[in-house]
Amino acid sequence: MKVASISENKNLEKRVAITPEIVKKYISAGFQVILSGNYGDHLGFSDDEYKTSGALIYKDEKKVIESSDIIVQLNMPVDEKLSYLKENQNLIAVLNPNVNKKKLDDLINKKINNFSLELLPRITRAQSMDVLSSQANLAGYKAVIESFAIFEKAVPMMMTAAGTVPAAKVLVVGAGVAGLQAIATAKRMGAIVFATDVRMASKEQVESLGGKFLTVEGSENLETEGGYAKEASDEFKKKQENLLAETIKKIDIVICTALIPGKKAPLIIKDYMIEDMQSGSVIYDLAAIQGGNSAFTQQDEIVEKNGVKIIGDSNILNKLPTSASNLYAKNVFNFVSNLYDKENKQIKINLEDEIINKTLIK
Repeated sequence: MKVASISENKNLEKRVAITPEIVKKYISAGFQVILSGNYGDHLGFSDDEYKTSGALIYKDEKKVIESSDIIVQLNMPVDEKLSYLKENQNLIAVLNPNVNKKKLDDLINKKINNFSLELLPRITRAQSMDVLSSQANLAGYKAVIESFAIFEKAVPMMMTAAGTVPAAKVLVVGAGVAGLQAIATAKRMGAIVFATDVRMASKEQVESLGGKFLTVEGSENLETEGGYAKEASDEFKKKQENLLAETIKKIDIVICTALIPGKKAPLIIKDYMIEDMQSGSVIYDLAAIQGGNSAFTQQDEIVEKNGVKIIGDSNILNKLPTSASNLYAKNVFNFVSNLYDKENKQIKINLEDEIINKTLIK
């Protein structure tokens, strides 16, 4: 079985789906690995390093795809590259089926098996394959680091002969994987941290990290069976809005992480709230690519309103591409291993396996 990957558009995506370390794992498991030329040069992974690990390097991307049984990527390839795919091949990536429905329908008609990794079920057996969690963990950390770099005051409390510098106050909106890592990182750096989430199960996790959970009066537990947040009722949203409006007046940095899978990000930080924030405050919106949790968020721009800087990176992981690639490549290897029938040396699409059934686009 041949596993392949071609370069992403490096202007948009600096991560890679296969690292030299993971090439060795594929080969030990009985696979052959084929990559396009200069695949990981931008991360310091040279073609020679990949070859030393056992990979084959082809300069022609069309040849890479046509020679392979499994193609692993970060994102949906562009149309030209999709045209190289042929019957019975397997495409594995974050395919975003809500946005790419037409492309996926065309691939299904060509009898190509498409596995979208963001659809993995949140079950114990899938944890080692969970690309959303591994990447969100890094995103939450980096959002705090980036925010503190832009914030023009000290973060921890400092007591000096000249007086006391108060600790920065951080609000984390959404206490999923990214939010919890943001809380932990901000606390380690000396900030006072508050957090809010529609899932009441998050309260204990937030408090275990030293954060203060903002509890909405008469809270509902808005959590799906898969562990994701679901849409709140209008009544809950109003109560949450009132609580945030009062809290945000004394907050220095807001980290927004709230997402609903397959839907536009909920608008949580309204324009009038930003008007009440202190000048010099920072909002870092990790939900920018899905519309943003904050008013005024623009993808890949820093917008300033009333002295408040609002940052909306579309792909913050491009600022940590090596760490993110290492984790993503391991996730994908574990997913491919689950698909592989070692005895018969072929891909086995067992729809009774929840992991395969949930990720296969039908």
